Amino acid sequence: MIDILICDAHLYLDRDWEIAGGWIAIEKNRVHSAGGPGQPMPAAARIINARGRLVTPGLVNAHHHMFQNLTRAYAPVTRNGLFSWLETLYPLWTGLDGEAVYLSSYISMVELLLGGCTTSTDHMYVHPRPYLMDAGFAAARDIGFRFLATRGCMTRSQENGGLPPAAVVQDEDTIMADCERVVARFHDPAPGAMTRVALGPVSLFSASEQIMRDCLAMAERDDLRLHTHLAEDVEEDDYSLSIYGCTPTEHFERMGWATPRAWIAHYIYPSTSEAERLIRAGVGMVQCPSSNMMIGNGSADAMDLRERGMNVGLGTNGSATTDMACMWMEARNAMLLGRIRNGPASMVARDALDMATRGGAACLGWDDEIGHLRPGACADLVIWQSSPVALAGAMTDPVEAWLRYGPMVAGTTIVNGQVLVEDGRPLQSGLADALHRHAREARRIQKLD
Repeated sequence: MIDILICDAHLYLDRDWEIAGGWIAIEKNRVHSAGGPGQPMPAAARIINARGRLVTPGLVNAHHHMFQNLTRAYAPVTRNGLFSWLETLYPLWTGLDGEAVYLSSYISMVELLLGGCTTSTDHMYVHPRPYLMDAGFAAARDIGFRFLATRGCMTRSQENGGLPPAAVVQDEDTIMADCERVVARFHDPAPGAMTRVALGPVSLFSASEQIMRDCLAMAERDDLRLHTHLAEDVEEDDYSLSIYGCTPTEHFERMGWATPRAWIAHYIYPSTSEAERLIRAGVGMVQCPSSNMMIGNGSADAMDLRERGMNVGLGTNGSATTDMACMWMEARNAMLLGRIRNGPASMVARDALDMATRGGAACLGWDDEIGHLRPGACADLVIWQSSPVALAGAMTDPVEAWLRYGPMVAGTTIVNGQVLVEDGRPLQSGLADALHRHAREARRIQKLD
């Protein structure tokens, strides 16, 4: 018998497969089958009537910094550009410890579930204390969230030309030893994995050439993904030219990172030829629309990169820039940015939904199992809901309407065949306690006590 059957739904199963008034069956942690009106439905232990609502694959967050929700909407942050923003917050993040990382990860994951996200990365690059990665994996385990954590790092402090204080910087040997430990303990390459690990020096202006090469060598040896920020700010160009005598993309290529195992965040300021080279190399890119608009430093032309052959996903980025972690909002903002940039006919809701599902999964090297709902895929999906007032008048195209009215929230979120959000409510029994403890940690980090 099937475990869960969702019926009377508009199913968006994949970029080229939709069923109006359809049903989808989940057996254990996999999609078993799907069908349309008139096709016999299998017997199921539990039946969920979607009442005509849209069902999509769970959204994939391809770039995030979960610890940053401890400084969400931090009032004293200056808005004079990326570098100034980082220099303001780095001293606060020196206070991170295992408790803070666990709680920020836990709250991030619940927040993402409510916004329809079922798989997320976390680029954890601030390490003032050892073994902080373990806390994020513990939160994912406790919630049942699908998680790809990037073991990030910084080697260049203010003392040798970087931005962060020495307290959050590590030497290359310490970093690589912990990379080996984290991969051995948490990376699961098997089908249906709940935890995986990538390697990710945070950026060329905070990481040495040695650590870039060391991470590349380990990734090639152990078949891991690689992640970093690239061409996010015009100041990055100036820095790269002064230190390396080349552009950020050229430095990325010199380090050997122009490979299909790499995906990059933001990529706002490449030249046309630079972007073309990375497209040919198979590098993926993540647009973070809300963060880019909040900081005001521009945003990538996602549709142009997609049309030229690049895998483009979406990300929430850290909660200290976006100030929220909602993948529905990222999809809506991506669509609106695309239309402002290239005209009203340039981007529709299905483009944004594809970026938020298949696109993000491809960046993570995981689109064989997540980002779609074809039979055999991981059972990660969302039944979307909104208020009757917001829904009034939406009669023709549920997918297009998904980003035109709103706000939309996850009525039901299922990860690995388990219901984690129901009737718009998170089901985590430890949430109230986590929120209380998170408030305590946020006050400590922000030095309000």
